[in-house]
Amino acid sequence: MIEMVTKEYIRKRHLVDGWSIRKLSKQCNVSRQTVRKMLADSEIPTYTIAAPRPRPTMERWIPVIERWLEDDKKPGVPPKQRHTAIRIYERLVEEYPGEFRAAESTVRHWVRRLRGKTPEAFVPLAADAGELVEADFGSLTIKVNGQATVVHVFVMRMRYSSVVFAHAFSTEKLEAFLEGHRLAFEWLGGVPGSVRYDNPKTAVTKILAGPAREEHELLSSLRAHYLFDSDFCRPGEPHEKGGVENGVGYVRRHTCVPVPDVPSLAAFNAILMAWCRKQREKRGPQWEQERAGLRALPEHPHVCAVSHWLTVSKLCLVTFDRNRYSVPSMYVGKTLLVRAFAQKIDVLDKDRVVATHERRHGRQQQPILELEHYLPVLERKPHAVTHAAVVRQMPEVYQQIRRRMTSRRPDGYKDFLQILLLHRVFPAQDILRTIEDIGVDGVTADQIRQRLLPVPEPTGSAVAVPDELRPFRLAQQNLARYDSLTRGLVH
Repeated sequence: MIEMVTKEYIRKRHLVDGWSIRKLSKQCNVSRQTVRKMLADSEIPTYTIAAPRPRPTMERWIPVIERWLEDDKKPGVPPKQRHTAIRIYERLVEEYPGEFRAAESTVRHWVRRLRGKTPEAFVPLAADAGELVEADFGSLTIKVNGQATVVHVFVMRMRYSSVVFAHAFSTEKLEAFLEGHRLAFEWLGGVPGSVRYDNPKTAVTKILAGPAREEHELLSSLRAHYLFDSDFCRPGEPHEKGGVENGVGYVRRHTCVPVPDVPSLAAFNAILMAWCRKQREKRGPQWEQERAGLRALPEHPHVCAVSHWLTVSKLCLVTFDRNRYSVPSMYVGKTLLVRAFAQKIDVLDKDRVVATHERRHGRQQQPILELEHYLPVLERKPHAVTHAAVVRQMPEVYQQIRRRMTSRRPDGYKDFLQILLLHRVFPAQDILRTIEDIGVDGVTADQIRQRLLPVPEPTGSAVAVPDELRPFRLAQQNLARYDSLTRGLVH
């Protein structure tokens, strides 16, 4: 490539001194065509590569990256749980230790080239320590016992320190929204000055002019309890809380790529909590300043539930959100208060909780039943144990006992009822364990009771007889004397 000094020299000699193209070609030892190009363009000449540069560091890994990117396009992979450049770099480091040595910037460069995308620009935001957090819900897909399941993750991200809290729920309903706040504040150890949202229907009942909103009364109750302010983005502008918008994706990419397979939602939440603690430790100095800026938690946590008054049916059931839950039979026909939390249902008589159930989401065909709620009815109607729905939902070992006892005698159901009535006295898990120890064949209520009753403590040695009583001995009674008394009475 001709240096810029040569180009400047040629242009001056021709345009200033009047040299001809032929003279310049001979003087500078360049072709006349090159001289004409220099005279037509004063810019610095550019270099066009004739062949691709060698890429020894990434040559082996580019096919791996391409395969992962292709896997992301397969059916069943959620669009928001696909690989990012940073996640690809993390997987290469984790799965090929000692072999992969490229830098993170190199991986980002090649992922960008392979995707052909231009990075998006954002405006940085800032806040003082403890001043502002951003809250949002996001959906992601996990596997629960091998079955793909959509869960909803409440994410709260501190603006100053970027510390992230995440908790998964089965729903995005108002009660989950409220409980997400409570759990986040307790995990953070304090309350921020303000929480920023977009405009979720669970929190906002009406959007007014400017920043004004009509909030749901339960959100207002939550704010009154924890004493924080609410701040809402403009409608359709969720990027105004970009920290948590990115935070939802950040959680999704770092905990759900590849898609985890867990035994329960609680197990997935344990994974989220471990990841959140690890992220908080990385931001130690910033987090300490953030924590110092938080307000103290109130003495008692807020009751994050929606409440409804419901009447108990003749089947000892209350119906809430298209699902039926059992209550003790003594409340049939009465109106009780149902408190619906994100993960459980409490049924209250005045201030006393009379029933608690794990909450079901989506319509279930079978009601959620507790045996203890029906024992008084079964005691009055013992024959019902043969077909009672609450009995048929019990573990298979109980079904084996029921079939054995009812097949041997017409009134065998009474013996089976005696086993069920033991649940009034002993925990269900202890009864089940005892049945498994004894064996299904021949097990009776008396055998279970004897196994579970506490063994009396030994009283030690016999009581010593005082010395003054030792000379006295009780004479053995002669029962024949009672016969003589009887004969005397007859005569």
